Amino acid sequence: MEQEKTLTKIEVRELKKAYIERRTKKRFYSQCGAHEYCPVLDGISFSIPTGCFTCFIGPSGCGKSTMFRIISGFEEPTSGSVLIDGKEVEGPSSRHVCVFQEDGLFPWFTARENIGLGLKDARSPGAQEEIEEYLELVGLSGFGDHYPHELSGGMRRRAEVARALIMNPDILFMDEPFGALDFVTRLQMREEMVNVHQMFDMTILFITHDIDEALQLGDKIIMLTDRPSKVAWDLDLDFPHPRDLSVGPLRELRREIYHRMGLHVAL
Repeated sequence: MEQEKTLTKIEVRELKKAYIERRTKKRFYSQCGAHEYCPVLDGISFSIPTGCFTCFIGPSGCGKSTMFRIISGFEEPTSGSVLIDGKEVEGPSSRHVCVFQEDGLFPWFTARENIGLGLKDARSPGAQEEIEEYLELVGLSGFGDHYPHELSGGMRRRAEVARALIMNPDILFMDEPFGALDFVTRLQMREEMVNVHQMFDMTILFITHDIDEALQLGDKIIMLTDRPSKVAWDLDLDFPHPRDLSVGPLRELRREIYHRMGLHVAL
């Protein structure tokens, strides 16, 4: 397994993306006029080993979600390429599952039905048994027959994670999945994600604006600059879990990340 983890799973080569500004009224944060090309990604390159939990951080609006859509095959780059397992990405794959920041559960389905959506025959006894296993895995035993409006925000997130995991994805993309949760629930979900990654050993790409979250979860942190985005720092983290950010090297690393992003630890 350790040898497998050294293999390159994802390779991003000189990725560039630009949009045409279609608004006639200039947006306050944009330097582009109407009908001009607005660069978003400017030559981004990195590689991710198999089984690596990689966290992406950077200023709001720097193009992290755009980059995810390109890597997962939902959008084409202006130039550059993305290779997964040595093959260039040409479109979405059922082996690559996304969990977005928006609530993605169908309100007319129960938690059990939502989780089973990716299964071919979700009503078979074998599939129902598998769904129950995943409900238990994410701490939702006894809530399978509840509808999304009957679940808390954290429980809905757990159901979405279970729905993604039951499909046995090769790569799991997570775009700020815990951004709307309260502080305590976020901490609980971080612990769940550490356990999930250790259990399934899958490749996870995770966007977050929370530096502590990235430090507590990631095997690797990739920091992007403001638009047009480049890779500002590609950092490997070799620290065991659980991680205490208040002491030792992690405390100093946390301060360094804040500094590189132009922030202060003590406000």
